[in-house]
Amino acid sequence: MSDDSTLETLSETRVAILRDTDIVLACQKGRRLAAEQGLSDNDQVIVVIIISELARNIIRYATPGEIILASIRRGNAHGVGVVARDTGPGIPDIERALQGGYSTGGGLGQGLSGARRLADEFEIASEAGKGTTVKIRKWKRHDERR
Repeated sequence: MSDDSTLETLSETRVAILRDTDIVLACQKGRRLAAEQGLSDNDQVIVVIIISELARNIIRYATPGEIILASIRRGNAHGVGVVARDTGPGIPDIERALQGGYSTGGGLGQGLSGARRLADEFEIASEAGKGTTVKIRKWKRHDERR
């Protein structure tokens, strides 16, 4: 995500992630925001999947955490920003964690790698003992109809 200087955050909503029901709430709010930003039905579902995967990782590995949802704009482009933030143990090997099929918790290992594949822009920062922050952006496609 190189051009942050021109990125505008138009609105922001925070959802604390403490239990499974919080994942549902974050997904509902994310879908609503994606619809308001004019993303196609397909891209709305992608936003929900991204939120679900990131929030599930917080529950599984790093509770408590939060999902921050933002309507964003860069020039004429509109989209949705998703930030997943926790203060958990951190990810010791980010490159390995981003490989499909890698899991330390017995899951399928598709959470982070899947979210990265679905996102238009992806950024991750993690520090041992201090937590992880994942930033994702999904932009409205001008060539698609809703």
